[in-house]
Amino acid sequence: MKLKGKVHKFGANVDTDAIIPARYLNVSEPGELAKHCMEDIDIEFTTKIEPGDIIVASANFGCGSSREHAPLAIKACGISCVIAQSFARIFFRNAINIGLPLLACDEAVNETEAGDTLEVDLSCGEINNVSKHKKFTAKPYPEFMMGIIASGGLIEYTRSKL
Repeated sequence: MKLKGKVHKFGANVDTDAIIPARYLNVSEPGELAKHCMEDIDIEFTTKIEPGDIIVASANFGCGSSREHAPLAIKACGISCVIAQSFARIFFRNAINIGLPLLACDEAVNETEAGDTLEVDLSCGEINNVSKHKKFTAKPYPEFMMGIIASGGLIEYTRSKL
């Protein structure tokens, strides 16, 4: 599975309240959540996104409460992948469950700037910074997790196996 998009870069400890503010937790429609993704960090974030774009962040992305709304808002606004130095464990699991791929790669985070274009091959973990002509490698997903992501999430994956 290959992805390509422009980088939107964030720092460390981006918590789920920053990804989708608590005032929107009464909303469950992905399209409505998408309208408010990252608005407390960057009010114009959703106006900058093009389908396929990629979030790159420092350490501990997705920390905070365990709401599924956070990865759902990210995916629904058009982000194809999040690359960070590390992820909160519950955020990681929630993201995989809804089919949002996450990759941990220190080098890619350190060598990537906002606006760079990345090509990501999830099957082998390769991250190619097209803008800077640099390649990095993240640990690829096991086959069953790639199946979940490729299916669009755990529910769809399970349906395909029944």
